Amino acid sequence: MARLYGRALCGERCLAAVPHGHWKTTTFTAGLRLGGLTAPLILDGAMNGPTFLAYVEQILVPELSPGDHRGDGQPAGPQRSRGCVRPSKAGATLRYLPPYSPDLNPIEMAFSKLKARLRKAAARTLPKLWQSIGEAIAQFSAEGCRHYFKAAGYESK
Repeated sequence: MARLYGRALCGERCLAAVPHGHWKTTTFTAGLRLGGLTAPLILDGAMNGPTFLAYVEQILVPELSPGDHRGDGQPAGPQRSRGCVRPSKAGATLRYLPPYSPDLNPIEMAFSKLKARLRKAAARTLPKLWQSIGEAIAQFSAEGCRHYFKAAGYESK
């Protein structure tokens, strides 16, 4: 990812190396809990429905514990999500998010910070990008994640 802004002396151009062409998609998804990011997944490509369901069933649900919540704002998602997240299976409950607003979604706040850290790392190869993602995930503190929930209007314990 390339930085969006830079600094230079007054009247000078801000120069930076930014790759052109060979655009590829890397998808990152994770769960957010009060203690930090959980169940991270990096895909070399785009996410699709079957991949998302496999992620939920095989990676996210095993990480859930009693009291965790899983919301799904996708119109076609609630029926599929009910089958993936069962209170008896993981002790979690299914909660639907309000109409989408990044300001009211704590994980969007976390992903914004993650993307800023990735731009700063300026990784130019796939292995370095994935390494940068791992290093950025490790920097998320429990206190910071509690602040994301609080800023979005959720109660934090």
